[in-house]
Amino acid sequence: MDLGLSRLPLAFLISIALLGACLALRIADPEPVARLRLSVFDSYLRASPRQADPAFPVRIVAIDEASLARIGQWPWPRSKLATLVSKLVSAGAASITFDMVFAEPDRLSPEELLRSLADDVGQVTALADLGRLPSNDTRLAAAIEGAPVVLGVAGNADRSGKISPYPAAVSYAGDDPLLFVHTFAGGVENLPGLTKRARGVGAVNWLPSSDQVVRRIPLLVSIGGSLYPSLSLEALRIGTKQSTIFIKSSGGSGVEALGQKTGIESVRVGDTVLPSDGRGELWLKFAPSDPRRTISALSILDGTANAADIKSRHMIIGATATGLLDLRATPLEPAVPGVEVHAQALEQMLSGNHLVRPAYATGAELAFLLLVGTLVAWLIERSGALRAAIAGLASIAAIIAVSWYAFVDGGLLFDPVYPSLSVALLYFGVSLTSFVKSEIQRGEIRSAFGHYVAAPLIEELVKNRDKLKLGGETREVTLLFADVRGFSKISEGMRADELIRFVNRLFTPLTDIILGHGGTIDKFMGDAVMAFWNAPVHDLKHAANACRTALAMLDALGSLNASFEAEAAAAGLPFSPVRMGVGLNTGECVVGNVGSPQRFDYSVLGDVVNVAARFEEATKTFGARIVVGERTAAQASEFAFLELGAVTLRGKDRAENVFALLGDETYAASEEFQNVSRAHAAYLAARRSGDNARTEEALAACTRFAPPDMIAYYRTRAGEKIRPEALNG
Repeated sequence: MDLGLSRLPLAFLISIALLGACLALRIADPEPVARLRLSVFDSYLRASPRQADPAFPVRIVAIDEASLARIGQWPWPRSKLATLVSKLVSAGAASITFDMVFAEPDRLSPEELLRSLADDVGQVTALADLGRLPSNDTRLAAAIEGAPVVLGVAGNADRSGKISPYPAAVSYAGDDPLLFVHTFAGGVENLPGLTKRARGVGAVNWLPSSDQVVRRIPLLVSIGGSLYPSLSLEALRIGTKQSTIFIKSSGGSGVEALGQKTGIESVRVGDTVLPSDGRGELWLKFAPSDPRRTISALSILDGTANAADIKSRHMIIGATATGLLDLRATPLEPAVPGVEVHAQALEQMLSGNHLVRPAYATGAELAFLLLVGTLVAWLIERSGALRAAIAGLASIAAIIAVSWYAFVDGGLLFDPVYPSLSVALLYFGVSLTSFVKSEIQRGEIRSAFGHYVAAPLIEELVKNRDKLKLGGETREVTLLFADVRGFSKISEGMRADELIRFVNRLFTPLTDIILGHGGTIDKFMGDAVMAFWNAPVHDLKHAANACRTALAMLDALGSLNASFEAEAAAAGLPFSPVRMGVGLNTGECVVGNVGSPQRFDYSVLGDVVNVAARFEEATKTFGARIVVGERTAAQASEFAFLELGAVTLRGKDRAENVFALLGDETYAASEEFQNVSRAHAAYLAARRSGDNARTEEALAACTRFAPPDMIAYYRTRAGEKIRPEALNG
């Protein structure tokens, strides 16, 4: 059957392919594409940064070189920090924020000094009064009490680092923000005596982009299951004398999410509303660094600071001295003190001058690419390359202008570069093909099919060349999906050439098994393979041959694992066995050649294909290595099957019983399998009767007889850890 593709110009077909590839690449958004987009936003910010308030409502109290030269090396005694807090309070600071965590007692406290001298008996008597002096931590706690002080807390991956819940109120409308924010298993907090007296606590964490440039800060994070505001957001709350942080998430009032959990929309403190991306992050619109934003801690301690620079301002205490500071890169500067990022974030919150990446931005960029790309391809075919170039350049200029205007006028972030480059690529690709005078000739049947089907099937195709035309026929086939488990972990640390060798070594014997049992390989998908039986030539035992193939593939995988283990032991490397899940399904599909007259693939289309893939996914749920559908089990009834349950697939109304394939006809007739089968049948009967006691007894019996392939299944059932959306009964 000719679908009419042979009458379409090659340039048009190429344009469709290029356009689809560009759209798919943008949707996948790999790291190079994302970094390109971020570099555009960086260039915008460098061209038009935020203009800082000349009054600088946020000031950095810097632990700088001058302070260290006069007071001494860091860390200072906390009694000195207590004095610093007291002087800031006396000067009328709106808030005082520490960009640090006081997790350990001050080693310079009197009692700590006394403890360090405990072995020197002569000194203990002389310094007996030292231990009766108040500790430096006590002095700092006394200074903090009643003052508008914010302390830091740091989230980390250590689950043992339990911390106190956030002490203030957080209210939200819509979905729970804990579903979306960045999560830390544990954290490090201040000494309890300090935490209790501080008016606020904020997270010091920020999460730079992959290039280590700070462009956003998390307004909210989850630490040990508790929601914490960022240090700058908490400073805003304390400095504006607010008691509650309000969060609006998807599903909340005024947030159109169409039933989807799209994330956090905004965060409000008092009258200040902060726009957020879905994960609760705030895009930072940096202002240039300015020395007027910084006050030396020494000038405050020695009384030389101008009190007008402190009164009613938000003060953030942090290190800026060389050797102490935590350097961070921003779009404006390659290195700034970490405390300045917090200061600029708070300054931005107070000014209301934000950057926003709208939720619809990606859709708008894709729509531009689709519309303009289609227009350029159509113009090349109808009006020639020149008019297409003019239209394309005009469109590119328009999107760049709109993107820049949106940034300058509204702080909106739209990417003009990727859509523009994609349109240019489309133009040059299609223009190049328009100069090709002859179509690419189809390859010989043997070269086209030699990598996908067995040699006898190729001879059958040679006899019937009509099967190389576009189109297909409806035929009952058996589909096989096989997928390697944990492939990402296996491939970690491998070079590209090592990974290719590993994949080839893995799939070579599996390919031989598929072809040796009369199967047709549809495609390889990275760490997965799809094959089918009963096409292109008839196979009356296609279900049985597919089952036999699946069992043989797992046997071959066992041999491969033995080789991998021996090689790892010889090299002194750790060994992780390669595991595989297989799904089999039988049903009617459309089988034939799909593509264009110049290039097509022999493939299968239909719902049966999707169901087979879902069965492969169900191996994770059921804990079985091979999961097959009802029709496959019925047509290969001589094999050893055990019923697993009923699975409801996405888009399906009716649940379908699935089975675990454990062995071939020989194993099915064995006494071992008969014991397993009887115990399993008793378990299913007990489960369906609702008798929990009988069910537990039956599970215990099943576990005694269970082959290795079913142990995970029975353990899962014993714990009832089953996803309800994937399994019925």
